[in-house]
Order: sequence, then structure tokens, then C-alpha cells
Amino acid sequence: MPGRLEGKIALITGGARGQGAAEVRAFTAEGATVIVADVLFDDAKQVASECGGAAVPAALDVTDERDWERVATDIRSEHGRLDVLVNNAGILALTPIETTTLPDYERVIAVNQTGVFLGMRAAIPLMEAGGGSIVNVSSVGGLAGMPMMFAYVASKFAVRGMSRTAAVELAPRGIRVNSVHPGGVETPMLQELGLPPDIMAQAAPLGRLARPEEIAALVVFLASDESSYCTGAEFVVDGGLVAGVPRPANLTF
Repeated sequence: MPGRLEGKIALITGGARGQGAAEVRAFTAEGATVIVADVLFDDAKQVASECGGAAVPAALDVTDERDWERVATDIRSEHGRLDVLVNNAGILALTPIETTTLPDYERVIAVNQTGVFLGMRAAIPLMEAGGGSIVNVSSVGGLAGMPMMFAYVASKFAVRGMSRTAAVELAPRGIRVNSVHPGGVETPMLQELGLPPDIMAQAAPLGRLARPEEIAALVVFLASDESSYCTGAEFVVDGGLVAGVPRPANLTF
């Protein structure tokens, strides 16, 4: 039985670790050929090798125009088109507003916001023939303010607005654009930042962090033809985090 992404050519940024790597594995399992794009090229090669011939690594700094031009040229030469772009690459810095330096702010914006812009711009000409699906990974930080995450929240709100605008502009050309808004996810980024997983899990009504595979399952749906009437939408996958405060454990009704 054909996979849900059978025959599709997909590019996933930040595909070398965590959520991105889970998306790569999910896409290849559903029949897609995946370009695993990441600045961490050795890690991208490792993830690609786990997927056999269905995935190929690509060195890509999402903030670099020339890198995007090179990768786009390689995709056109090798495959002739691109069916799916997942703008997954992102970084997070935890600092109060008054101690956030301009370079630190600009670095987060460059990766999380400018990288999404450059990715969409590079992908559109590759999708002209038969349309395509662009999935921009935002965050619950693109839906609500969060302390200590000023630059991150700014960038993720921007991704939300960029996705809506691109959806309207590109719909006549058969290109769909949607944003995904995860809550806390079990990834190396959380570990490296020293964020307490137990406290983060308790903040969600479901009482746990998401597994990367749960986010990947939603991205597969948005990349597939099953979501053919979905564009300009925001898909929240956060365990109920933005819905409201969790129910106290000692509440009996």
C-alpha cells in the first residue's frame, strides 16, 4: 500500500536533531524523498543514513541567502521540483528583556523568522509546476506571551503572520501554507537550555511533554494530500497549554 507521501520530494530544515529528525523519519516512512537540511551537517548525514536511500543530507544555514540558492539549485538539478517544505529550524534564548543584547535578539530573529522567509522564497519557484505544501513550525510562543522569551516569541508571532500572508498570496498557484504551534517537546534543545521538564509538563493540562513523533504526525498530515483544503491555518499541538490552566490534581469534581 502506498505511503501517504509516496513520491513527494520534501525539504526539512533543522532535520538533524529532535523534532526535525522525527519529521525526517516519519516522512520517509510514508514514502517521501527527504532532503535533511541542517547547519549540523554530520548529524544530518547520520539521520539520512538511518533512512537508507530515502533521505539525503544538505548543509544549510537557514540565515544565508547563498546557502538557500545552492540547495534550491541542487534540488532542481536532482529532482526537478519540490513538493513540501518544512521550515522547522529554530533556536531559543532565555533572557529578561533588559539584559537581551541586540546581537542575541537578532540571532534568534535571523534563524526563526528570516530563515522561514528565505526558505519560502526559495521553495516557491520549485513548486510552480504542481503546487505544494509549506509547513512553518511556529510555537505556542506564537500564540501567547511568555516570560524570558522576548526574541523567541517575537519571531514565532512573525512566523504565524507570515504563514497567513503567504497562504493568501500563494493559494492561486496551488501552494498551501500552514503553521504548526507545538508546546513543550522532549528535544535536545530543552535539555541544553536547562529547562525543567517536570515543571513544563505540569503546565499542560495533559500533564506531560509531547514526543517529537507526535509533532511529526501532524506535519505529515499537512504535507499530505489529506490536508488539501487546509491553508492559512494554525494547528496547535500543545497538550492543552494555551487552552487554560491545568486541573489541580486534588480537585475531585
